[in-house]
Amino acid sequence: MKRIILGLCLSVLTLIPAKADEGMWLMMLIKRLNYVDMQKEGLKLTPEEIYSVNNSSLKDAIVSFGGFCTGEIVSDQGLILTNHHCGYSNIAALSTPEHDYLNDGYWAKNKKEEIPVKGLYVRFLIRMGDATERINARLNQKKITEKQRQEIIKEEFEKIEQENNEKGKYTVVVRSFFQGNEFYYFVYQDFTDIRFVGAPPASIGKFGGDTDNWEWPRHTGDFSMFRIYADKAGNPSEYSENNIAYQPKHSLPINISGIKPGDYAMILGYPGVTSRYLTSYGIQQLVEYEYPPFIEASRHALDILKKHSEKDKAIELNYAGKYASIANYWKNRIGMIEAIKKNEVIAYKEKEEKEFTRWALQSKNKDKYSSVLSSLKNYYQQTNLMVADKMYLFWFLRASSYVSMPNRIGDMLSTYLDQSDEGREAMKPKYIETINSMYETLHPEVEKELAKELLQLYVERVPLKNQLKSISQGKITVNNIENLTESSLFKDKESIINFINHPSKEVLHNDPLYVLSKEAATTLMNKTEGEIQLNDTFEKSQRLFIDGLRKTFPKKVFYPDANSTMRLTYGTVKTLMDNPEKPNDARLNYYTTLKGMIAKYKKGDAEFDLPQKLIDLYNSKDYGDYANEYGELPVDFLSDNDITGGNSGSPVINGNGELIGLAFDGNWEAMSGNIQFDEKLQRCINTDIRFVLFIIEKYAGAENLINEMKIVK
Repeated sequence: MKRIILGLCLSVLTLIPAKADEGMWLMMLIKRLNYVDMQKEGLKLTPEEIYSVNNSSLKDAIVSFGGFCTGEIVSDQGLILTNHHCGYSNIAALSTPEHDYLNDGYWAKNKKEEIPVKGLYVRFLIRMGDATERINARLNQKKITEKQRQEIIKEEFEKIEQENNEKGKYTVVVRSFFQGNEFYYFVYQDFTDIRFVGAPPASIGKFGGDTDNWEWPRHTGDFSMFRIYADKAGNPSEYSENNIAYQPKHSLPINISGIKPGDYAMILGYPGVTSRYLTSYGIQQLVEYEYPPFIEASRHALDILKKHSEKDKAIELNYAGKYASIANYWKNRIGMIEAIKKNEVIAYKEKEEKEFTRWALQSKNKDKYSSVLSSLKNYYQQTNLMVADKMYLFWFLRASSYVSMPNRIGDMLSTYLDQSDEGREAMKPKYIETINSMYETLHPEVEKELAKELLQLYVERVPLKNQLKSISQGKITVNNIENLTESSLFKDKESIINFINHPSKEVLHNDPLYVLSKEAATTLMNKTEGEIQLNDTFEKSQRLFIDGLRKTFPKKVFYPDANSTMRLTYGTVKTLMDNPEKPNDARLNYYTTLKGMIAKYKKGDAEFDLPQKLIDLYNSKDYGDYANEYGELPVDFLSDNDITGGNSGSPVINGNGELIGLAFDGNWEAMSGNIQFDEKLQRCINTDIRFVLFIIEKYAGAENLINEMKIVK
């Protein structure tokens, strides 16, 4: 039976108004910076119960899922819960037209039915430490160039990694914070035997598609399940039939009592990137020069992928992850531009910069800080057009594997060519395995059209003098790129395997796709001497700007930008907006229900179709233990947590440390949130844990999974 524990009702009335809590806080600093505020909003745990090195704590139930999302452990057998869109690419890769787990869903009814996932890993945070004083002691000894500074930082990073990895047992990552003003290191343990356990069909897990993406009200069951396996001693291990389900230090109990506005909501996860200390000049560059090319080029790629996917089921599955990722960022960039303008983010930054300037012009600060903003302004003026050109090049390189893969494979083949005959023979099996894997889901007709379409856009938008030499000199053209693909050794896996058996430096170095791909990648990655000087000046100026900004506003507690390290954000369950003039505005409600989901249902629609079984469950109102006090089945809810990409799949945790939902999206009104947090508008959209359990138990009949969990009511 599922383990339902009847707990005491801990409802407490409070006169403190709920507010949005800005900040993505480092775990080891919670006690010093935020604990009192968190208690006021409803936290019942101690700092030690959230983050501890010596004892089990909440952090031990949180994983970085594949390096791009977050997941949480929800049983003592290593069961992972994350978003459906986080598992999307892996589920698609496991699917075939005959066994379409992506669109039909899948549920393992026992551990033998759990499916190994290639290339997926999860990462636990073991501990973190402060290296700021250590590194700054070397940086502040004397005047050094920016290049020397980077060399010292790199040297210290390597030492810290060696000192903490325990002879390779752990992965150690050292990161700079506040643009190089502070430094922290993170000790991780990675597990690579991850198996797919279950997911609802995409019609539930991705209900609403691109239309509803970033929008509220939302009705998406955005979750999927995986499991960690380890060797019999509980250590990380490559896949083996002898591995057993991992026993974590901590797993999250699940609370199905329901939520209401003002309830405490805490999120732990791995937010990817924010730019909260970007200047007005940097934001202007995004709006005018970086995002428009991104939107235009990604739209071209999406149209081609959609056209081919509609014709061929295998193409749909093989490119599902790529399409979903591009579509997500395409709409994100559109929303960013709109929100930056509508929310007057640039004007806000300009006011902040005026305060900084007043402070910087004080006699005691003038020598060090007075020229910082003018230097940053000059940098963006010098790089505006360059950024636009490189964005079109980025999409030409990214869109088609025929443009991106030759450089990666070519470097591998160059290493192969440099070996002795004996060395090549030893490397050959692994190389052939890698090539087979890379070409397994590649469809030439799709890749050729992507290459041609994005090349056409590139030559139309980028001035001739700024184009790649192989293009500006006419060696690669829109008219001949498909023919060049056919004559390239990279056209298919058979051609490359033939090359491995009969290697030739001349063939590789003269291959037109290899020359093009290497030139494109090198142009994007490498910088000219002038660009290096510009970048060095920028790095120093941005570092001084953030340093000075913290001194300009000494009473404000600053937090570092997100950089894929574990953070905690806290707030409350809350509606999107209070608007008495529009009492029927659906955005006023803090949660959605299955009734609303059914109301959006469109039979056969790519975005709003639903399985008949779910409709039948709705009609019978067979919601089990998961209905709210009104007899409704909640689907999604809102909180005012500060999140960004990478937080997808993060647990939403109540004041008692119990799971109440999964974070999966932000809202359209506050799409500028990565740059400027908006207390009034910023919201986090979450899948209600009651809907997750309802789907697992009532829809899927996967009682075996329910029985693993500790469910609190």
